[in-house]
Amino acid sequence: MEKKVGATLQKLEEIWKLLPVDVGKRLKEENFLKEEQIQEIRLRALKPLFVKTNKNKYFIADGYENWIVTNRQIKEAVERLGGYSLYAFEEELKQGYLTVSGGHRVGFCGRAVLEHGKVKTLRQVSSLNIRIAGEIIGCGEQWLPYLFENNSLCHTLIVSPPGCGKTTLLRDIIRCLSYGLHCKESYNVGVVDERGEIAAMKDGVPQMDVGPCTDVQENCPKAEGMRFLLRSMTPDVIAVDELGKEADFYGVEELLHAGVTLISTVHGNDMNGLLKNIKMKKMIGEMEKGRILFLSKKCGTGTVEEIWDAKGIKQYERGVKP
Repeated sequence: MEKKVGATLQKLEEIWKLLPVDVGKRLKEENFLKEEQIQEIRLRALKPLFVKTNKNKYFIADGYENWIVTNRQIKEAVERLGGYSLYAFEEELKQGYLTVSGGHRVGFCGRAVLEHGKVKTLRQVSSLNIRIAGEIIGCGEQWLPYLFENNSLCHTLIVSPPGCGKTTLLRDIIRCLSYGLHCKESYNVGVVDERGEIAAMKDGVPQMDVGPCTDVQENCPKAEGMRFLLRSMTPDVIAVDELGKEADFYGVEELLHAGVTLISTVHGNDMNGLLKNIKMKKMIGEMEKGRILFLSKKCGTGTVEEIWDAKGIKQYERGVKP
């Protein structure tokens, strides 16, 4: 699956601009940058600088001592992220994260300021988590043929435990359908990006490549977002991430009855476990044509282990020749 990983040196240049100069300079000296892809950089006040890659976790050190992040560096990082004006991203602080150019996401912790029992904003930011966008262009292309039956696109569920690449695969399938890759035509794709992790919008522009025929409804509950897209954008396909709440299935029911194809990710391990969820079982039973992809990390993030149809017939199994 790993064809083009997001944490390239070019993408990292976007990150260095957000960090205090001395922090960025220190990280550039690390040899693991040449062999590994950075996934997270964590700055915690008066704690060691922490980096997670696709292979290891590191406390950055100078000699035998850890490289400690200062309060000044935390403050400088926040100022850079906010354009040197905290009020410029008050709303982002309230929700606890900020999406920056390139689709990278920065999470914040600090002292919450409450108003009517809800978080109004954060003050005295004490830690930052910079999550590097992990786009993998092309990882979905080989699986597109499995998602069609008699030249008709099937409802598709991408299933795995956390951290196996569900969202990354979903994003690339959206891109392929929107461009019409390996299809007879392009599809109008509506994306309900409740957590902002599929398209990673910045100033109204997707920072990830989700294709030219894709409309994104961000920061909206899935059920309401699906209804919104059905009413306003006449999509051929609606894609959502992490289907599972009871309210989500009401939106799916409307979508299925409207003749729109659903593509979604779901937490799970195998078909038996998936069908123990009564609402999930009912939804799959209502799919005239469906595909269920099960992922793992056995051969790298995003390994497709099995593909089933909605009738319980296995269409693909890794290592088994058709």
